[in-house]
Amino acid sequence: MKKIALSVAALALSAAGAFAADLPSRKGPPVLPPPPPPPLMWTGFYAGLNAGYGFGTNSNTQSVAIGFEPYANYIVSSELYTAVSTLGAGGALSGVGANSNQNGFIGGGQVGYNYQWGQSFVIGIEADIQGAGIRGTSRTVGVGADSVTDFLPDGTMRSTAGGGTNINAGVDWLGTVRGRLGYLFTPTMLVYATGGLTYGGVYANVNNYAVATSGQFYGDTLTTSGAWTHTFVGGGDKSQTLVGWNVGGGLEWMFMPNWSLKAEAIYWKMGNMNVPTVAFAAAPKSYEAAFSWVDMSPAAAVGATRVNYQGVIARAGVNYHFNWFAPAPVVASY
Repeated sequence: MKKIALSVAALALSAAGAFAADLPSRKGPPVLPPPPPPPLMWTGFYAGLNAGYGFGTNSNTQSVAIGFEPYANYIVSSELYTAVSTLGAGGALSGVGANSNQNGFIGGGQVGYNYQWGQSFVIGIEADIQGAGIRGTSRTVGVGADSVTDFLPDGTMRSTAGGGTNINAGVDWLGTVRGRLGYLFTPTMLVYATGGLTYGGVYANVNNYAVATSGQFYGDTLTTSGAWTHTFVGGGDKSQTLVGWNVGGGLEWMFMPNWSLKAEAIYWKMGNMNVPTVAFAAAPKSYEAAFSWVDMSPAAAVGATRVNYQGVIARAGVNYHFNWFAPAPVVASY
C-alpha cells in the first residue's frame, strides 16, 4: 500500500513540472548597449592634387618716365652756350594707368592636417604650391613737356614729348599656407572657410617708346631754322617673389574611405612690383640756323612701371587621407 502511495505522489509531481514548463514566460528582452558613434574619419594627415583657373581682379599698371637731354651746344655771335633740358619722355608720361588682365590656368599639389572636433567641426591647416600660366598685357600712353626751361641769349629752349609703354606681366608660380575651419553637414560632407598667407613668383617686361621734339623759341616763335627730335626706345625686365594674403572657402566630400574631392575659391593679393626702365635716343643731326648752329647730344629717359598682382583662383582637387590618428570603430561584444 505504501508503495502505491509513493508512486502516485511521484506521478503528481512530474505532471505539475510539465504543466509549469508549458506556462508563458514573463522574462523581458535582453538589454543592448547603445550603438557606437561614427568614427572620426576626418582626423589625420592628407595629400593630394589640384587644378583650376586664375582670374585677375585688379592688375593695374602705372608708368612714369622722365627724359634727359644731357647737353645742347649753341653758338651765337661766336660765343658757346651749353643748355641742359629735362624732357617728359617715356612710357606713360602723364602717369595714365591700365589693367593688364592677368588670367590663366594653375595646377599643383597640397598637403595638410585635419582634426575633427566632436561630430560636427573640423579644424586644420593646409599648404599648397602650383605652377601658374597667369598672364596679361597692357598699354599706357601719355604726353610730357619741359620741367626745366633754359634761357638762352636769344630765346628759350623748349621740348615736348609723347609716347607709350607696352607691359607684359604675370605669375609663374603661386602657393598658399592657410588655416581651415569647417562644419560637417553630414559625416562625409564638409563646408569650410579658409585664409592665410600667399606667396608667388611674378614677372614683368616693359617696353618704352617716345618721341621728344625740341626747339629754340623767342616768345612763342621758333627762332632757329627748325626743330629737332629724339626718339626714345628701351624698357626693363624684372622678376620677384612677392608675399601677401588670401581668404576663401569651399566644399569637401569624403566619397569613399580615405578619399575626398574638394572645390574651392580663394581671393589672393600680393601687392605691387616696381620695374625700373631706361630708354635711349640717338643724337639728332647737327644743323646750322640763320644766326647759330646746334649740336645735340644723345639722350636717355629713365622711369619706373608699377604692376599690381591680385586675383581669384577657382579650383578642384582630390585628397588621400592617411587617418593615422583616427580611432577605430567600436565593435560591441556580448
